[in-house]
Amino acid sequence: MLHTPATLATPDTLAHTRTRPLHWLATATAMAAVIAAAGLVQPATGSPAATEAPVAKGPQATAPDAAAATYPLDCKGAPQAVTATAHGDLDGDGRPETVAAVRCDAGSGTPPHALYVLTQAPAEGSSPRVVATLLDTPQRQTVTELTVRDRTVTASLLGYSGPEVPRCCPDKKQLSKWRWSDGKFRQELTDSAARSV
Repeated sequence: MLHTPATLATPDTLAHTRTRPLHWLATATAMAAVIAAAGLVQPATGSPAATEAPVAKGPQATAPDAAAATYPLDCKGAPQAVTATAHGDLDGDGRPETVAAVRCDAGSGTPPHALYVLTQAPAEGSSPRVVATLLDTPQRQTVTELTVRDRTVTASLLGYSGPEVPRCCPDKKQLSKWRWSDGKFRQELTDSAARSV
């Protein structure tokens, strides 16, 4: 059987098959366009981005009820009164705590406050319990404003410049803050010298 000899390509017939810088540039541009388009088009379903906060499932945690707590405050037989509360997640565990300003309900004068932090176990039927005392009654101060913001407790405190000042009429005002740090609350006085009221 006779074979036809192969036709040899001449330089003119191969001109269109040679790669030139312009060909590489056109190919790279087309690939970049395809990759960019693929990045813009994403499926409607899929996993959320890693930077999104996890979505809480189930009922939201509620702050402990200050009225249901038992406080270590000796009122010598007089009732206790919760005069202010604030709520927020102070330790970053995802569950809110309650800060309660509590005093003896003496009926006259200005009884000093104690400031307590309450927490509650997630189990149903558990009672709130005191886990920290931020301010105690021997400091003889009265809480007038109480907030929790950015994991910090802030309170306006009224006090006395000396023992001769009548206990009905505090004459000093101070702003104080407490922040959870290294396993305990640390107090930060925002104004070192208490102002006259």
